[in-house]
Amino acid sequence: MWCHDIGREQAANKPLLKTVFQVMMRLFSPRKTTLMFVIRDKTRTPLENLEPVLREDVQKIWDAVPKPSAHKETPLSEFFNVEVTALSSYEEKEEQFKEQVASLRQRFFHSIAPGGLAGDRRAVVPASGFSFSAQQIWKIIKENKDLDLPAHKVMVATVRCEEIVNEKFSSFIANEEWRQLEETIQSRPVPSFGRKLSSILDFFLTEYDAEATYFDEGVRSSKRKQLEEKLLQLVQPAYQSMLGHVRSGTLDRFKDAFNNALNGGKGFAMAARECFEYFMSQFDEGSAEAYIDQANWDSSKVREKLHRDIDAYVAAVHTAKLSELANMYETKLNEALSGPVEALLDGASDDTWPAIRKLLQCETEKAVAGFSTALSGFEMDEETQDKMLLRLKEHARGLIEAKAKEEAGRVLIRMKDRFTTMFSHDSDSMPRIWTGKEDIRAITKTARSASLKLLSVMAAIRLDDEADTVENKLSLALLDPKAGTTNKSSSMDPLASSTWDEVPATKTLITPVQCKSLWRQFKAETEYTVTQAIAAQEASKRSNNWLPPPWAIVALVVLGFNEFMTLLRNPLYLGIIFVAFLLVKALWVQLDISGEFRNGAVSIYPIVAKC
Repeated sequence: MWCHDIGREQAANKPLLKTVFQVMMRLFSPRKTTLMFVIRDKTRTPLENLEPVLREDVQKIWDAVPKPSAHKETPLSEFFNVEVTALSSYEEKEEQFKEQVASLRQRFFHSIAPGGLAGDRRAVVPASGFSFSAQQIWKIIKENKDLDLPAHKVMVATVRCEEIVNEKFSSFIANEEWRQLEETIQSRPVPSFGRKLSSILDFFLTEYDAEATYFDEGVRSSKRKQLEEKLLQLVQPAYQSMLGHVRSGTLDRFKDAFNNALNGGKGFAMAARECFEYFMSQFDEGSAEAYIDQANWDSSKVREKLHRDIDAYVAAVHTAKLSELANMYETKLNEALSGPVEALLDGASDDTWPAIRKLLQCETEKAVAGFSTALSGFEMDEETQDKMLLRLKEHARGLIEAKAKEEAGRVLIRMKDRFTTMFSHDSDSMPRIWTGKEDIRAITKTARSASLKLLSVMAAIRLDDEADTVENKLSLALLDPKAGTTNKSSSMDPLASSTWDEVPATKTLITPVQCKSLWRQFKAETEYTVTQAIAAQEASKRSNNWLPPPWAIVALVVLGFNEFMTLLRNPLYLGIIFVAFLLVKALWVQLDISGEFRNGAVSIYPIVAKC
């Protein structure tokens, strides 16, 4: 063996040596045979260092060989006598090489001498029996398949083809075109990736074919397949990266095209279906472009992943679009119902809830029709679509119920505002001037009745058009409590309850007990307005009746007759009185004393003090 092959597996013929050990133990009786290892072209490494390595390898092979039960513990020395010799390099030390070969030749010439190469001579046969012995040995070899060793040309082909495989594989790794392709594919897709890589692979496989063409066909083909598998294993990550770029790029383009189709007004299901078919075909084209001729790789797993990614994105957009549509129509219902419902509840009357029901039906039908048309583009099943439409209808009812609850929380403010408006303004919406002719009691009752109407309207939600007696009970208990207790015990309070008889608890906004409490608070807070009106009316009466009584006038004429005659006899007094009259008249007009008298006698004191 060559000096540099010591320690190698194939180059040192370790498999052959292993076979020799197995056969010698199984087929032949133990006898020492010399195994001579001739090391060619010895290097500067001393033979004393090389021989232990070689002997250690031989011993390891012997220990690893499966042995018959009879020779389980038989040492190597029972079968073989291992010798190692070395020859110098023929090219560098020709003379020394020839001398060493001549010396070795002499050892073969004298092999049967004591201590010669022949070793143990227990199994030798005489020359006359050599022919028969050789026939028996050959028969044993033919009958044992383990000894059917490959021909020399097969062994040479194996070694040489392996060398060519290793050489081509190393050249492929160092190839600049491949390295550039591998580096580029890490960050972005490479156009015509499959064609380029197939061309590079074909180049190196063709080179292998050219160099191995004269070796054994079986060995050549198997080693070519080995080279092809090694190359494909090397380039497979790049191929997977290319497929990854194709998949991610296709997915990004699908998202853009799908969103543009939706923004352009195309139906959701149609847009999803058309974009899916188109971009899956685009992926198929891209994966075909990445296909490597020498490989039989399947891109179906990457295609399935793209399929799942597209389905997930479409499902997410589907959910978002449905939510967006539902929110849009809910917003429209908010705008269409909130303001009108608030206005109707504020102007509470017998027609309030019928008007709200009519408004709810009209706006709900309009929103449901639009929503149903929008949902048709999603091609949903009828059951799912009905559920979404039902949720929209329930949302509309919920809006009105929420608005009614909100307004019920402000019912006391609304009642006071309504009372103030009706009490302080006449039928023409003009502010009232309390001249003394108005019936404050009747006006107060009318205003309170209107406020009670508001309270009865706000007491319950009436979206189902079912009659109730809430208003009647409130009127009897709050406006005319005596009439309400005519046929009942005086101790029985019709509002001493937390529920209305005809109204479910879920539809109750203000309970009877709360109505009674609110009415008590309402009366207390509006009492001042009524008192002020009565005071203003009394002041107006007094201001319009400022002359003294008739008997006082007669008394003044009778008792003041002498003074009147005195004024007639002295005209100068008349002038003084006239001037005083003008002065008083000017002060009267300037200070608007008549107006102050209408507000009561007490209000005149600051005017007098000012004068």
